[in-house]
Amino acid sequence: MLSSRDRLHNRAKSPRFVALYRALTRLKSTVTVMNTGAHPDDEHNSMLASLRHEHGARIVVACSTRGEGGQNTLGPERLGALGVVRSRELEEAARVIDADIAWLGHGPNDPVHDFGFSKSGPDTLARWGKERTIDRLVRAYREFRPDIVIPTFLDVPGQHGHHRAMTEAAETALALSADPTYKIAGLTPWKVSKYYLPAWSGGGDYYDDEVPPPPATTTIIAGACDPVTGLSFARLGEVSRAYHATQNMGDWRYDASRWDLHLVGGTAEISVFDALPTKLSDLGSQPELARADAAIASAIAAFPKSDEILSALIEAKQALSSIDAIADHHAHRITRKIVELDAAIVLAAGLDLTASVSSRDVLPGSSVTITIESAHPLDSTVTVTPVAPKAFASGVPVSFSARTAILTVEADPHADVGNPYYPKWFSLGGNGALWLEVEAEVSGTKVRFALDTEEAVQIAPAKRAAITPEALILALPAQGQHSFTVKSTGAPSSVSVENTPSGLSVKFAGDALQLTATPDLTPGKYHLPLSVDGLSAHVVTPIAYEHIGTSRYVRPLTLDILALDLKVPDTKVGIINGGADNVSFWLKRMGANVIDLDAEALAGDLSVYDTIIVGLFAFGTRPDLKAVTSKLHTFVENGGHLVTLYHRPTDGWDKQATPPRPLTIGSPSLRWRVNNPSSTVEILQPNHPLFAGPNTITRADFDGWDKERGLYFASHWDEAYEPLLSMNDVGENPLFGSLVSGRIGKGRHTHTSLVLHHQLDKLVPGAFRIMANLLQRA
Repeated sequence: MLSSRDRLHNRAKSPRFVALYRALTRLKSTVTVMNTGAHPDDEHNSMLASLRHEHGARIVVACSTRGEGGQNTLGPERLGALGVVRSRELEEAARVIDADIAWLGHGPNDPVHDFGFSKSGPDTLARWGKERTIDRLVRAYREFRPDIVIPTFLDVPGQHGHHRAMTEAAETALALSADPTYKIAGLTPWKVSKYYLPAWSGGGDYYDDEVPPPPATTTIIAGACDPVTGLSFARLGEVSRAYHATQNMGDWRYDASRWDLHLVGGTAEISVFDALPTKLSDLGSQPELARADAAIASAIAAFPKSDEILSALIEAKQALSSIDAIADHHAHRITRKIVELDAAIVLAAGLDLTASVSSRDVLPGSSVTITIESAHPLDSTVTVTPVAPKAFASGVPVSFSARTAILTVEADPHADVGNPYYPKWFSLGGNGALWLEVEAEVSGTKVRFALDTEEAVQIAPAKRAAITPEALILALPAQGQHSFTVKSTGAPSSVSVENTPSGLSVKFAGDALQLTATPDLTPGKYHLPLSVDGLSAHVVTPIAYEHIGTSRYVRPLTLDILALDLKVPDTKVGIINGGADNVSFWLKRMGANVIDLDAEALAGDLSVYDTIIVGLFAFGTRPDLKAVTSKLHTFVENGGHLVTLYHRPTDGWDKQATPPRPLTIGSPSLRWRVNNPSSTVEILQPNHPLFAGPNTITRADFDGWDKERGLYFASHWDEAYEPLLSMNDVGENPLFGSLVSGRIGKGRHTHTSLVLHHQLDKLVPGAFRIMANLLQRA
């Protein structure tokens, strides 16, 4: 449960009058705008902030992946765990701009997932499933019924393949959504009125559009100021964008944001809202529509006088509720406006409910207690009904007129362990595996609204366990015993390992798992599932960051073993962790003598180390590292080996001052990367010290790589450096900057843009052998 302090802090983040003003401006328009993209952080936050908070449009962000294949400048989360973090980041970013989210992909085990960088839209759709992707977007169109659709990027060469794929899908889905012969159960056809493309290039540090953008037909400028916060809408968008902390986003800007758009099949416009029904009275000739418009205008004008606002809002709802008939293509607008009116009425009336849970994690077959509290005495009876789309039994409504009520919800005994990859997220609430529907009476008017629990409830694994150490790297020929400590929820009476290969035997005694290896163990990587007391064991990765709160990622627990031919040099290695990789962990698992260098160690004597490794992004995330850059140069000059793992140009990398000799990181990254993990690698200098030993590196060490070869390759370097590898994607020229090394003074500097950190996580043998060689003395 959240502590009282945490609950107070969370409550203070959403002042009632700010929330009320947001609820009022939501009533200004009947238009829905959908922004489509491939990853969390693809949304145009400042543009959407203006469309929503200045103009009142409903905003929907349609996102195809959870970003699980991307980078993380914030912490060690990768793959599924990173997908959870980035999903929560988009949800919190959407909260700021009051947007809904339609997720097309549902995590790393779903076909529509972030598999890393792609240079081709067709290749991306082939991997996701073209028909599947388009069908999911058609569903989003029909469910959210956008009047306007705006893809984030152009479908042009030089752009990320995921972006291109999503833009192609967005356009293809337009016709299918309107086609009555394209059947989707429960969803009727919907015709999108306007489809806009960005009228700007997607170039920059990352991409390099080869085709000029289409001409602008209209412009959105997020230059006005938000009355309740004093922030410009452009800056409010950056507040939203700053929630993408894993991507190091959010800029302090003074200038207005300008967004040029191209209306496909259209001509120049004054506004994107031209020819669209922006007011209720645009929906028909019924006098009740004009009456509702007038009442809403009165409510907005009365801010912050709650009593006057409440009276006007109730009049608007009564007007809309009395309409007998409306055109089919407008009925959803009336339904939506009544939902929005209820949300505003609740805030104007000061009805302030919270729902706290007894536990975030609930075991299958157990229960969770929900306490509903009212901040103020209730004037009438409130009814609360638990809503659980899956995993929980149907809730029983609870009615109360006191300040608190308690209800209990049972979890399905057969519920699967779930990760928080829900298909939708709503700004008005109704999110997660369990939420509440509230019915109340305000000034004689019945209202209904969704109430999310303060902490999201998830089904927890019946057996939560962990192994120490988490993985074993066996240098062949393997022999001897290795001990693992097993900890689980409740002292385990038995632990079993499945699919044990020949050459390994396992037995359990006490809390220890004893593994015995013999010389006949064949090379390879082994993921051996564990069961505890007859139940499949799971490992839970807790996730806790201030900007997104707490969550977790669950995966089956396996004993991970990599058996390979590996020799580790007898050197003392210092590693400067940038917080974005697990290289230090893997070096220790290899048996290397590794010391993690904090600020105090960096300020001390570096000459005691043979090799110093600078982790991913560290020059951008470690101010203490930047302060001692000259000491690292001296370390090299005096005979040390400095190894820098890949950095982006934006990670504090000064091509003149950061490396011991000038070295430029290629930009945009699309031009300086090799995306195919199976691309041919040419070893330019097989006898180079970094390839000759202690492990002899050959082309075979580049077999079995995952996701990509590398990115942000060096594009230019001082004559002191030598390129050691050549590689390229099909149809492209060879790149030589993936691994460069040079003698400098008595020492050596090696810079690599190979994604060795990811290959280590994937237990790729060659990555361990290459990494071991990089540990050697200069």
